[in-house]
Amino acid sequence: MMSGRQKAYTYLKDTVLTDPAMQGEFLSEQMIADRIGISRTPIREALLLLAAEELVSLVPKRGAYIAPLSGREIGELMEMRALLERYAAERAIARKAVPADEMDRILDEQAKLRGDGKAKEFIEADHRFHATLVAAAGNTLMAKQYEGLRSRQVRAGVTALYRAGGRQEEVCVEHRRILEALAAGRADLACAAIDEHIAATRRILAEG
Repeated sequence: MMSGRQKAYTYLKDTVLTDPAMQGEFLSEQMIADRIGISRTPIREALLLLAAEELVSLVPKRGAYIAPLSGREIGELMEMRALLERYAAERAIARKAVPADEMDRILDEQAKLRGDGKAKEFIEADHRFHATLVAAAGNTLMAKQYEGLRSRQVRAGVTALYRAGGRQEEVCVEHRRILEALAAGRADLACAAIDEHIAATRRILAEG
């Protein structure tokens, strides 16, 4: 059973911090307590954990501030993703461990989530698609590092969907190219497809 701190941490990281509408907003301990039905002490502890991860800033008498992703953060996020995902593609192919069936299933699920009102669910599927590839590299520490990018990745992805009409269709096409290259055992094509996919999202976010 989850502790109060774990419940608050999970709720904040998976629900609040991944919501682009919350960027630039302050969170109060009482507001969160009322929303999820626990006392303020575990919420305070959860916010301290998130502050240590630099996901929120604690401002005296104001609460926890969720700063919008800066240009530097977006650039660093995309660089980290490219490094990890390219390496994972090369390793998965070398190990003959490409999870093509699982990635194909996730891609089918993601395609069904296209449309208004499901941006977050669509990007959650996006993260699972890439995380499945990273896990296939067989490096547990690397997979944990990639999972640590999740809240920023989801927030950036949802923001990109809101800014660019038709982006959901493009993402599905880009994912299909990545998967086809992986299934064919072509690490060079898979890495190129990953680069193009990440660059497209980075360009949309940079345009603002």
